[in-house]
Amino acid sequence: MNAPSVAPRPAVPRIATGPRGLPLIGVARDARKDVLGFLMRTVAEHGPVVQYRFGPGRAYLVTHPDGLKYVLQDNSKNYTKDHFSYSMVRRVVGDGLLTSQGETWLKQRRLAQPAFHRARIAAMAEQMVRATAEFSEHWAESQRTGAPRHAVRDMMALTLRIVGEALLGTDVRAETEVVSAAFNVVSEQTVERFRTLRLIPPILPTAYDRAYRRANHTLREVVARVIAKRREHLEDRGDLLSMFMLARDEETGEQMDDAHLQGEVLTMMIAGHETTATTLSWVWVLLEQNPEVERQLHAELESVLGGRAPTAEDVPRLVYTRRVLDETLRLYPPVYILSRKVMEDDTVYGYQVLAGSSLDMSPYVTHRLAEFWPDPERFDPDRFTPEKIAARPRYAYFPFLGGPRQCIGNTFALMEGTLILATLAQRHRPRMVAGYTPKPEPLLTLRPASELPVMITAR
Repeated sequence: MNAPSVAPRPAVPRIATGPRGLPLIGVARDARKDVLGFLMRTVAEHGPVVQYRFGPGRAYLVTHPDGLKYVLQDNSKNYTKDHFSYSMVRRVVGDGLLTSQGETWLKQRRLAQPAFHRARIAAMAEQMVRATAEFSEHWAESQRTGAPRHAVRDMMALTLRIVGEALLGTDVRAETEVVSAAFNVVSEQTVERFRTLRLIPPILPTAYDRAYRRANHTLREVVARVIAKRREHLEDRGDLLSMFMLARDEETGEQMDDAHLQGEVLTMMIAGHETTATTLSWVWVLLEQNPEVERQLHAELESVLGGRAPTAEDVPRLVYTRRVLDETLRLYPPVYILSRKVMEDDTVYGYQVLAGSSLDMSPYVTHRLAEFWPDPERFDPDRFTPEKIAARPRYAYFPFLGGPRQCIGNTFALMEGTLILATLAQRHRPRMVAGYTPKPEPLLTLRPASELPVMITAR
């Protein structure tokens, strides 16, 4: 493998080039038609830092790991979430951990951090496995009857249950269909509004805006019921919601009000289940397409587990299972693009970036740079041996971002994904229905299109 290149250090920063786009809308039309293809072509043609117009605003796309490290870690304060993409997300989750900034974010992070301690997450493993084993009965029934399933929908239901029980201390199974339908509307419209530069709030009396408002209201109603139920018997159960509900401000002694609680619960419900469900859905696609990898996965499961249910103690021993997840996250990172606002003029990887601009980063693109990932489209879990990880720059792989704003739930998500995969793959082999071609659908996360229709077959 080629050695990582060293960031250029010219005396005068370079001016990044990029696609010219159209008057007024810039590259918005190209991005709307095929955002993943647009990103890949743009980087291939213009290099590690690209400049373009998205609507009336200037934007930069940074893909080299050294530039990403600088933006996300070394000078992160200059790259904030005062960006219109986050304004759209705030319409749904308010100022939760995902969208808040500054002292507000720091306070919320400190409150939430104990819930994600490794020891506490390990204690959640039994809940994760029990929920997965119960869900497995649905696949077993479809296996017997030959009825097709939608893997995305199934993984969403399973991970939503786990987030509800483990992080919120609440059984949300009765709300699964309602939450999923509402979130689908919000997700599709948020992306469409962004790509079409429809930046005004959804306040018009149109069917489109009414659908958004109804979906948003539905999500808030569900969360309000969760909070109200917990207030009836308020006690410290060790979960995240307990910590938020019982916490008091060090200066004022005030507790978090319901509006802030709603934002945090929505953030955890949506971000906490959507990303893991999307990753697991892609795992089933990639295992079917790569039978030798599937064989090695099954061999490890038989060797380590021998047909029994996995436990938290097994997770470090399920080395290849974890590599399958890591390689899936490389090829299909749920968060495939994210943006920041540039606060002051700066130099990133030797290129000038101007204050007031957007700065875009794409794990989807960086994870496919041949300089760091030879034969990048090939599915190869052995890219994640300790030796190969050590040979790559830290930010050649960043599905959970990095720096001070690294995803707080990454350890939870990886343990959850490992345990779900180990439990289900011992029993079932989902196979795509005849005629279905898996394609990425770039919504708020990078799902397989059409919710991945599958037939469940036996191991």
